[in-house]
Amino acid sequence: MKKVLGIFAFLCLLYLLILIATDPEAWGSNNFNLSKRIGVYGISCLGVGLLIVTGGVDLSIGSVICFCAATFCWLVLDCKLPIPLAIFAILLLGAGIGALNGVLVTYVGLQAFVVTLCGLFAYRGAARWMTNDDIPRIAPAVASWSAFCNDSFLGVSVFAWMLLGFFAMATVFLHFTIHGRYFFAIGNNERAAHYSGINVNFYKILAYVLCSLFAAIGALMEVFWISSVQASSTGNFMELYAIAGAVLGGCSLRGGDGTTTGMIIGTAILCLLRNLIQMAEIKDYLEPVVIGGALLLCAILDEMLRRGISWSDISLFLRQLFRKQTP
Repeated sequence: MKKVLGIFAFLCLLYLLILIATDPEAWGSNNFNLSKRIGVYGISCLGVGLLIVTGGVDLSIGSVICFCAATFCWLVLDCKLPIPLAIFAILLLGAGIGALNGVLVTYVGLQAFVVTLCGLFAYRGAARWMTNDDIPRIAPAVASWSAFCNDSFLGVSVFAWMLLGFFAMATVFLHFTIHGRYFFAIGNNERAAHYSGINVNFYKILAYVLCSLFAAIGALMEVFWISSVQASSTGNFMELYAIAGAVLGGCSLRGGDGTTTGMIIGTAILCLLRNLIQMAEIKDYLEPVVIGGALLLCAILDEMLRRGISWSDISLFLRQLFRKQTP
């Protein structure tokens, strides 16, 4: 709880800085754009966060988003499938990719890093082949859906309301059901969870399924947001943003720790950092430097908390260090 409160305070500080730097007349439009970005990015972060809780990792999220988006365009434009059926097919595709990853990790015994790294290359390559490295003209076909999703309710983007709904479901699952407790148990000590009677393989596969399923939902949001797909760039680095958001939100990459509230706050921090970087007119290529630095700082703080190191211990160490260096 202290960790969540700490990052929430940091989020409030970032938002205050944005309000100060923004023209009051533009507050409404800026808040709307922020809520839209948080809604789209937050879905992927939720999926990755659930997987990280079990001690897993998925580096293919960005490519899965690209592949699912390209497949959706192919189903709608070439196969003439009605959009609701195409959406259902994409959700099945996402779940299937997650199930494949989970089976390869659990029953085949491959490293999650290797499996998902292969997926990172394979799915994006498949998307580029499917679209012939072109931009499908999907905008007219999804015009009504895009208009609805890009609208707002009470000044907040529809995407953010969607994220709120999925956040509520993920919160109930992870924190208020026995299945969520199994996720934490596996992340804390997989062998102990196995000996206690938990079907470890099943729940690890379920975690991968949920991760890729949320990525498929994120792919649909991307299509309805920009009404197009570019296989060479859609979803680029999304896996890193999702992992960074989850870790910033308090999830430990070792597993067994994390909250859905923290995941959403971590995503919001990343989105606010990007917005603040743009307002400060910092070069685009320096954005990863800022985000990487924030992630590293969060990882250091997480390790400090795990080892029971307090700020007083650090200050004492620094005083002793400088005292030794003083002639």
